Amino acid sequence: MSETDTPPDRLSLDPRSSYYDEALISRGVGVRFKGQERTNVVEYCLSEGWIKVVAGKSLDRKGNPLTLTLKGPVEVWFEDVEDKNA
Repeated sequence: MSETDTPPDRLSLDPRSSYYDEALISRGVGVRFKGQERTNVVEYCLSEGWIKVVAGKSLDRKGNPLTLTLKGPVEVWFEDVEDKNA
């Protein structure tokens, strides 16, 4: 399997999601939203321009963390590629 230096259009940290990919997550994905680096992103979509973040300690009725969808410019990169360039 060849690794690319471009993250996918959409990625989720939730193993139940069809956009979950453990191999890509283990590489480390950095996310910048509206010019600010974010470390609490649960899911993102580049083409639609949104991220999902956990809303504090709130849980939904199934016991999963409650998330908020924030819309705006999203940039993503693989952290292992950034380390090689530094």
